[in-house]
Amino acid sequence: MADYTLTATPPLAGVDRSFGDLSLKAPADLALVSIALPLGAEDKVLKAIKTAYGAELPDAGKSVLSKDGTVRLVRLGADQAMVIFTHATPDAEPTVQAKLKGTAYTTDQTDVWVGLELSGPTSRDALHRICPLDIHPDAFAVNDSARTVMEHLGTLLIRTGDDTYLLLSASSSAKSFLHAMETSAQNIS
Repeated sequence: MADYTLTATPPLAGVDRSFGDLSLKAPADLALVSIALPLGAEDKVLKAIKTAYGAELPDAGKSVLSKDGTVRLVRLGADQAMVIFTHATPDAEPTVQAKLKGTAYTTDQTDVWVGLELSGPTSRDALHRICPLDIHPDAFAVNDSARTVMEHLGTLLIRTGDDTYLLLSASSSAKSFLHAMETSAQNIS
């Protein structure tokens, strides 16, 4: 009998493309862990997050980097957040759970989502073609986040820099999401 070895590979692994002054790439080893704040224990969780990451969990629709700049905390709602960081091994959730010392409910979301980073001086122009949100810098500042739909695909949009955006969508439609972003980038370059 043949001896097989399976290797997990993210659906968009290795994507790194340029379109004029735009860059579209899939961040390597992207880990995502959701945090649910238990009813009645919110203050305890918020304190644990501050201790673990050196940053306070922001308001809904905002994100913040940890004190050391290696972890992004995104507030999705009153009792829900996402921890986004680089982590090469498939044990992201226990890492976050250990840091929070069991104060919150955590779920590994790494295989559920795919990420694309869009950057460059015309990144906003590319997003305007498929994103219904007002992402003008006056309305959507650096570290803002929002859930939206792009090309009929649910998307979490995070502005991580002046001309840089992290886009997260369902891994089940990764190729369609990539195609939508590539098409938009090609149409403005």
